[in-house]
Amino acid sequence: MVKEPRPGRVKTRLGAEIGMTRAAWWFRHRIRYLLRRLRDPRWHLVLAVSPDVDGLQSRVWPGDLPRIPQGTGHLGHRMLRAMAAAPPGPVCLIGADIPDVTSTEIAHAFRMMGTADAVLGPAEDGGYWLIGFRSSALAARALRTGALDRVRWSTPHAMADTVAVLPGLKIAEAARLADVDTKADLTRRARSA
Repeated sequence: MVKEPRPGRVKTRLGAEIGMTRAAWWFRHRIRYLLRRLRDPRWHLVLAVSPDVDGLQSRVWPGDLPRIPQGTGHLGHRMLRAMAAAPPGPVCLIGADIPDVTSTEIAHAFRMMGTADAVLGPAEDGGYWLIGFRSSALAARALRTGALDRVRWSTPHAMADTVAVLPGLKIAEAARLADVDTKADLTRRARSA
């Protein structure tokens, strides 16, 4: 899932600390790097873009990658709708602000769905960087039932809430990774690089 990297529209918490233009610049370049790393013949890479019209027409994203609009609704609804639209089979969705995600983590998440109904990749802040379902049909069922409607997004409770609203599903946990939301996250990232 990606947003058009415009100042004031992306990474606003980070932008409040380092400036909206710098935050948008960071986001744009992180995504370019991420997309290069995640191209892999084992899966189809599709961008779920926002805002819909601007994202579909954007020249920021590689022209060869298919795009779908995120549409309206809260984050959970948009995520489930994107996964439900995928071809039959396992499907994963990731956020775009996780600098350390590699194709190795994605491949591991897909393998986990061989024995699990869903997979979540926890983030350091209590959210998650990846959500996946054993099939796009399972994601469609979660969408129809409003499974993610009660998740407190952008809080330390997002992952726990998601696990709680997916009862009856065997959920596997992928690697814990850190996202970048604040200047402190950027500083921590620079120190570890």
